[in-house]
Amino acid sequence: MERCSWSNTTDLYINYHDSEWGIPVHDDRLLFEYLFLEVFQCGLSWLLMLQKRETFRECFDDFDFNKIAKYNQDDVRRIMSKENMIHSERKIKAIINNAQCFQKIIKEFGSFSCYLWAFSDNKTIIYEGHGNGVLPVSNGLSDKISQDLKKRGFKYLGSTTIYSYLQSCGIINDHEYGCPQYRLIIEKFPVAKQPRNNDILK
Repeated sequence: MERCSWSNTTDLYINYHDSEWGIPVHDDRLLFEYLFLEVFQCGLSWLLMLQKRETFRECFDDFDFNKIAKYNQDDVRRIMSKENMIHSERKIKAIINNAQCFQKIIKEFGSFSCYLWAFSDNKTIIYEGHGNGVLPVSNGLSDKISQDLKKRGFKYLGSTTIYSYLQSCGIINDHEYGCPQYRLIIEKFPVAKQPRNNDILK
């Protein structure tokens, strides 16, 4: 199988690429899980996030944002003492904060999915030329969403982090042209094709 070039280095990458990366997500719990991983990835590798994913799941109630939003300092200490955990108190507290902000968005918009997908008119965006494997680290769309999330109190979600998030949850299809997942997404989901420099839907 001709996958995206980045995905063929480890079994974890292959499995993640083939079963998750870029497939449109509308489930709020999974959207929070992906956001969680992006926060912890800041300054670290994505492979490490995949390796630590089950530890995260154990520490954070299977990424249940409603439970996480109620965490207190005792929970922070519990998580900090967990073996194999990334011991960053700042990121742990950011996750708790983000869970609370996540709840507020759901209360306002009905779901986080409704809020997030409205930025792309409920379509997966395909940018001209990205399928060649030459990708930006951020763009106008990730700038816009990052700025809005920051206004709403979210932490550790700069434009570069949000661009990666949009790739993972399927708002942006950045699979390479020869990758079967590129074609699968086009065939099964609503898409909007955009020129490379026209990176915010009008």
